Parts: sequence; structure tokens; C-alpha cells
Amino acid sequence: MYQHSKQLFERAQQSIPGGVNSPVRAFKSVGGTPLFMKSAKGAYMFDADGNQYIDYIASWGPMILGHAYEPVVKAIQEKVTYSTSFGAPTELEIEMAELIKSMVPNVDLIRMVSSGTEACMSALRLARGYTGRNKFIKFEGCYHGHADAFLVKAGSGLATFNIQTVPGVTAGVSNDTLTCAYNNLQAVQQLATEYKGEIAAIIIEPVVGNMGCIIPAPGFLEGIRKICDEEGIVFIFDEVMTGFRLEAGGAQTKLNINADLVTYGKVIGGGLPVGAFGGKKEIMQHIAPLGNVYQAGTLSGNPIAMIAGFTLLTELKNNPSIYKELDAKTTYLGDGMEAVLLRHKNAFRINRFGSMISLHFADHDITDFDSASKADIPKFNQLFHFMLDNGVYLPPSAYESWFLNNALTYADLDKTIALLDKFLSQ
Repeated sequence: MYQHSKQLFERAQQSIPGGVNSPVRAFKSVGGTPLFMKSAKGAYMFDADGNQYIDYIASWGPMILGHAYEPVVKAIQEKVTYSTSFGAPTELEIEMAELIKSMVPNVDLIRMVSSGTEACMSALRLARGYTGRNKFIKFEGCYHGHADAFLVKAGSGLATFNIQTVPGVTAGVSNDTLTCAYNNLQAVQQLATEYKGEIAAIIIEPVVGNMGCIIPAPGFLEGIRKICDEEGIVFIFDEVMTGFRLEAGGAQTKLNINADLVTYGKVIGGGLPVGAFGGKKEIMQHIAPLGNVYQAGTLSGNPIAMIAGFTLLTELKNNPSIYKELDAKTTYLGDGMEAVLLRHKNAFRINRFGSMISLHFADHDITDFDSASKADIPKFNQLFHFMLDNGVYLPPSAYESWFLNNALTYADLDKTIALLDKFLSQ
């Protein structure tokens, strides 16, 4: 069934570390051999052996309207004939920035980069340059890319590989990274008090996607906003996953919380490598060439990435009903799975927010990394392989959110729910 993928994986390991270019793809958490994809269209992916899968990853978020979405494909095809890169400004970069500003509150200036990691790394550097402070707070299990400062208790892929400390990250860098549990406002206050006048930023996934889908408790983000205001700390929303996915204005709009800086990725590139960070003018004007906080990139604002993102974001802006449709499908899937799990008397928790959802085999609420890690991970791994063998591609880790795309049909959702029923009946 997966013979060609197995051959490709054996071949890949001879020239690529671990045979993959991003660790979670290696299937280390769930076991088995990773599948090599050949094509995708709409809600479906097709592997090297010709097998079809209902896709619940959506390239980890950006394929919000499905794979090979025709308007995006056509826009890329037209734009690529002019050149794949200039290393010079284009009008399209201005149009992209203006479009994002029109959709997102609290963003006066925005800088394009090439990845979510780069966006978060740059936002933290900017916060440090703006405040003149070095320390920052992040939350256990939140993943903000693989820049050194963020690889302390980063969850997701690190949890998959049980990596507690990362070689190559110096003690000095780690000492400036303060961590506490997600949804623990008291711990944030304690750190702010203990390191008063030393903290440059607090960075957070407003809705977490890297320990499953974790929803902020009532008052949690509001409390952090208050602490930041009182202590002169820059509040950074990492919306690499949530930006333009939860709704047009992202988590800031959905949760009615204003951040000082916001980072983006995934959806704004329509599937191409891109990221961005933006926010209040008083902070953003410290970025070079306006200020002395340096950030640069030859491929920042790449025309192919910009036209893909501009086309997709325009569609999302002009058709807000897309978000209602996605929310309805996610609710339908969640309710259907819940009914099946209750009927089989399984311990479970389903976390759902917008078009992000995760299933945890646990008899306790999943509110942070610790509670997520205490779920029945082996049972999820069994579910993953059962679904895979029956044409459903889930995230290959219990620590990842599922991302729905609007090309999914209710028949796809019904099949997924029916397969869960079959799995539990074994």
C-alpha cells in the first residue's frame, strides 16, 4: 500500500537528515514510515503510491480553501512569467501591506519576511530593541519557530522527540527565556514581579496549535494585556497559525484582545514560504531603515509569495461567509466525534476553536502542555494509523491541532466520524 513511499524514505535518508526536511514529518511520534506526497487538489492529497487521503493538515494551516485553489494557481502562473524574484521593491508589496492593514486591527506598519520563524525572531528582536530589555516570557508547549530563544520548552516537534534541552542553544540565551504554563495568569504575574523592569516581551499563541488545540481560559489574555500595560512589556501575538484562519482579523478580532506586535505566516502565503510581523507604529518605526533594529532578507516580499497571499486574502476578505462555513464544518465534525466517543464510553476531550480542532484520549481537561502530555498518546497513535490506512490524513502527532479546509464536504466529515466509530469498535 505504501511501497513507493517506503522506497523514497530509504533513499531520502541517504542525503537528507532523518530523510525529512522538518522533524514531525518523520512519523517518529506515531511510528511507521512517512508518506511522500505527489499531488493534492481541494480537500484531498495523493501519495507516491496513488493513495487518496482526506486532509486534516492543510499544510499546517495555509490551505484554508483547499489545495491548488484555482484563483491562487492562476495568479501564480501569471506572475511567475515576470520573474521569480527581483531583490527590489514592487508595488505588489504595498498592496499586500495595505490589504493586511485593512483586515487586521492594531497594525500600522508591517514587514514581510520568508517564514513564521523569521517573523517571530524579528518581532522579539524588535521588542528588545524598543524596550532596551533582554528577557521575555513564553509559554510551555507554545512553538514560535526554531530560533534559539524559542526552543526552551517549545512543545510540538520537541515533545514528539522528547527533546528537553537543545544542543547549540547557549545557557545565556536560555537564561533570558522565562517560561510558565499556558493559562496560568498567576505564574505570569509572578515572573513580571520577580523580573520587574527586565522583561521586553511576552509572546504567546493566542489559540495554541502546538499541543493540540488549546483555548485561552476566560480572562487569561486580558490579564496578560493588563500586566504588559502596567510593566511596559511588549505583548506579541504569534498568529502564524491563527492569523486569517480564525477570521479575517485573526485572533485579535476573534478574541477582542489587542496585541502590540503580531506575527504571521501560513495563510498569508497561500502555501508559499512567507511570514510577516507588524504592529503599532511607535514600535515598528524602530526597524531599519527607520530605526536601528536590523532585519533584512533578499526574498522578503517575494513576488510569487505575495501574489499567492494577496489572492487568497482578498478572497477571504470579500467572502466572510467562508469563516462561518468553516466553523460549521468544524462543529459538525466535533459533535459527530463526540457522539461516537460517548457511545463507546471512551475517556476523551475535544478542543475546538474556529476551524482548529484536536482530539485527546483523556479524562481530564486539556488546558496546557502538562495536561496534553498526560493524555493517552499511544491510543492516538493507533487512531492515526487506522485513519491513514483508511484514507484520512491526520497530523502525525498528538501534539498538533487539526486544520480544516473549506473544500471538505460533509461526506468527508461523515466518513471521518464513521471511521472513528469503526476504530473504537475493534
